[in-house]
Amino acid sequence: MAASLEQLRRCHFAVDLGAARTRVYVKGAGLVVDQPSVAAVNTRNGALIAVGDFAERMTGRTPGYIRVVRPVSGGTVVDIEMAQRMLRHLLGEDMRRTLRRKTWLRAAACTPHDADPLAQRATVETLVGLGARRVELVDTLIAAAVGCGLPVERAEATMIMMCGAAATQVAVLSLGSIVNAERIPVGGEAIDHAIVQHLRHAHALVLPSQSVRPLQLALSGNGLTPHGPTSTEIHGRDVATGLARSVRIDTAAVREAIQTPLTTVLDGIYKVLRECPPDLVADLVDRGIMMVGGSALLPGLDEMLREATGMPVHIAERPELCAIQGLGAMLEGRIEPLILDPLGTC
Repeated sequence: MAASLEQLRRCHFAVDLGAARTRVYVKGAGLVVDQPSVAAVNTRNGALIAVGDFAERMTGRTPGYIRVVRPVSGGTVVDIEMAQRMLRHLLGEDMRRTLRRKTWLRAAACTPHDADPLAQRATVETLVGLGARRVELVDTLIAAAVGCGLPVERAEATMIMMCGAAATQVAVLSLGSIVNAERIPVGGEAIDHAIVQHLRHAHALVLPSQSVRPLQLALSGNGLTPHGPTSTEIHGRDVATGLARSVRIDTAAVREAIQTPLTTVLDGIYKVLRECPPDLVADLVDRGIMMVGGSALLPGLDEMLREATGMPVHIAERPELCAIQGLGAMLEGRIEPLILDPLGTC
């Protein structure tokens, strides 16, 4: 941990390549990029037309010769060349010129907890293509825990739940390291898909791509909880006629539709707790679970987890920014390294 932090302090910028959004932190400048991980490409000549917010608004609205792509999936770069092109445009010429002035450009990047060597290599090559001479990889769970202020360096348990778009990662940390962790291949996109399928089967309605997010489905008040609104009206396209149509849906049915992906997440939490030492699990009775990541903002999700586990569940102040903020704190030297000195011989 100490050596890793020392290397991170020498880095000039940090990147969090997520399936939903890409964030870049530059040392001394702070967060300079926070955009969707999307690019629009002209298939006729290969030209890059748009990236970030503009490219995401083009989803489902482009002619045949324009393709909207996502070069990152589940925290792993699946198209290195496109990821490099996207990052160059998101950074802009001025910021890239500033970084190029560094004599030995160093970068840091988040990687999922169980990322295999090929996935790690893809992340490294992406940043090397931007001019980085050395790339330090940091576990996303550690970075997010640091970013939301958890006392990860203490000899006591802290539990973090990273709610991503493509996957959910759960871990118990102590003494600056991960004691036990689990990556569940269910995230915000799986919940979106469950809601879309429910509306298609129960109401013969297809939602526009920009209206799929459960947060936009309507949920006000307490959202997806029994105490929330009983029904809400949504707009979409009729499956049979193709015409625009509005329907009023029962939010209790929506809650039931997303139980399957949420049950998978709960199974992952239970597995992590079963494999942890009893002393650490006892610490979690009072501290509970800290939720980070963009999907942590799904209305009512924290209450559902609280009822299922019987543990306190907290949402970080800016859950979607915790990982990049943690990396930034390491780059700026705001985190003291944990050094366990060996005892002298007696």
